Amino acid sequence: MLKFTVRRLLSGLVLLVVVTCGSFFLAHLAVGDPTAGLLGNNATPAQQAALRQQLGLDRPLPVQFWDWASHAVRGDFGTSWRSFQPISEQIALRVPVTLSVVLAATFLAAALGLVIGLVAGQRPGGLLDRCLKLASVVLFALPGFWVSLVLVLWFAVQLRWFPAVGYVSPDESVLGWLRSITLPAVSLSLTAIVLVAEQLRNGLLEVGGQDFVRTLRARGLPERRVALHVLRNASPAALTVLALMFVGLLGGAVVVEVVFNLPGIGSLTQSASQIGDIPTLLGLTAVTVVFVVVVNFLLDLVLGWVNPKVREK
Repeated sequence: MLKFTVRRLLSGLVLLVVVTCGSFFLAHLAVGDPTAGLLGNNATPAQQAALRQQLGLDRPLPVQFWDWASHAVRGDFGTSWRSFQPISEQIALRVPVTLSVVLAATFLAAALGLVIGLVAGQRPGGLLDRCLKLASVVLFALPGFWVSLVLVLWFAVQLRWFPAVGYVSPDESVLGWLRSITLPAVSLSLTAIVLVAEQLRNGLLEVGGQDFVRTLRARGLPERRVALHVLRNASPAALTVLALMFVGLLGGAVVVEVVFNLPGIGSLTQSASQIGDIPTLLGLTAVTVVFVVVVNFLLDLVLGWVNPKVREK
């Protein structure tokens, strides 16, 4: 298990280095000279040159990358080109907002996906199984922002159960915090619920027909113990989808935070992209990759515990 853990940690570090390095050079190549966007179209060449020197853009890209990376490993992502505030502080203020929504959506996907998948897997062809297939087609066809707007119109504007926009910190009010993240979390989790439920259902049907399950029943094991064996062998696929959905939900948070006007990293990513704020984008990329590496690492540990064959591979 120790070798397995070390290998996963090393692969995560390699992913972090490759993604941040690639993002740095691709961002500079894509944006080019950002001084025109920062100063406006009326800026003179002298003003652009002065700003370029102030931002350190007159140095070679490898030198810029080394300077950025040497500070990033200490948690210092530099200063925003737009607000001239420390990027680390901006991200630290916005990460709790995004994590609140994404973790709530992941919890809903895990809980509801588990229940729906178990029932649909035990009764293939039943009403819930048919509804699950229909929901998978409908939800994948609908744009995410449209679903968010419909939830706002129904539950915020008409029923007034939840606020339409805004975020309340749990330090101010726990109930207000729960109400402010409910609609964004539901909007994010709908597709994830269906995916987790489908993977678990398919896994149960596949494992339930294998020889070892018939052998367990022939030996007279109680049906509850047989179901636990089946669930343990069918769960890796659903766990993998759930972990991938967590990563996908981080990306989907951009749309949801814009619709619900949440001050998270998604809205910060959008504003930084519009003006070519490369340091902010790089800081957000690094933080997101860290989340991805941690989630994948935890997933590998759980899969290694559930299925020892994973550790051998």
